[in-house]
Amino acid sequence: MAVFFTSDTHFGHTGALSRFRRPFASVAEMDEAMAANWNATVGPDDVVWHLGDFALHRKPDAMEALLERLHGTKHLITGNNDGPATLALPGWASVQPYAEFPLGERRLVLCHYAFRTWNGMYKGALNLHGHSHGQLKGMPRQFDVGVDVWSFRPVTVEQILASRQRARNRE
Repeated sequence: MAVFFTSDTHFGHTGALSRFRRPFASVAEMDEAMAANWNATVGPDDVVWHLGDFALHRKPDAMEALLERLHGTKHLITGNNDGPATLALPGWASVQPYAEFPLGERRLVLCHYAFRTWNGMYKGALNLHGHSHGQLKGMPRQFDVGVDVWSFRPVTVEQILASRQRARNRE
């Protein structure tokens, strides 16, 4: 079982195409590409933490069908665009605005929003967030897990840390 993180899928959101400069010709193409990427990355027994803004302008039954199609046990950290219908979807294993837990040797602090400071930040805890669509310069041990940063697919902590290390090596 692997644990993945993602955010800001904005399934069904026409405005996401232009506002976030997504490389898709239509919302349908965007939604299908992200669902395919998710299922190519995440296995049925894996866990996914979605850090907010799951879908916009979709009817509850369409959101439920989409969530059911996506692999893994899915937890939602609520975002500013997650309305009551999203929060009530039966496919979520949990719904909460914030979470902290250990993953292996690392402590994680999850929220839709990036923090300036977080519990355990000076003791190695990582802050994983969304909301900024790759537009916010991160602080040490802080990472945007949004789809706009990670090729429209969920990502593991190991992938996040390896990416940061590769960036340091290029400097």
